[in-house]
Amino acid sequence: METPAGYGVVLVTAGNMQEAESIANALVEAKLAACVSLLPIHSIYTWQGELHKEQEWQLLIKTDLAQFSAMEAKIKELHSYEVPEIIALPIVASSQAYLQWISQQVKIKG
Repeated sequence: METPAGYGVVLVTAGNMQEAESIANALVEAKLAACVSLLPIHSIYTWQGELHKEQEWQLLIKTDLAQFSAMEAKIKELHSYEVPEIIALPIVASSQAYLQWISQQVKIKG
C-alpha cells in the first residue's frame, strides 16, 4: 500500500446521464482525469428554500489534484447547474501501480 501525495477523487453530480457522460468525456479527453465512473443516485437536498428529491448521476473522478482548478473550470463550463457539486477528496492509500496509472493518464501542464 502506498501513501499517495496529491492524488484524489473529485465528486460531481449531474442531472442526467447525457450530461454526466459529456463532462466525463471532456475531462478524460483533456487529460484532466484518468478515469470517471458514473453511478445513478437519488439525492435529497434543499435548494432555494425548497426540498428536492431528484434522480441524479454521480461522477467519481480519479485525478491528480494539481489539476483541480482546470478541472473545476471545465466542469463549470459544461454543467447545467447554477452551483454544481465539485468536491475533492484525497486518496489516503492506494496501490503504487494505480497511482502510476493515474499519473500516466493525467497531463500536468506547466
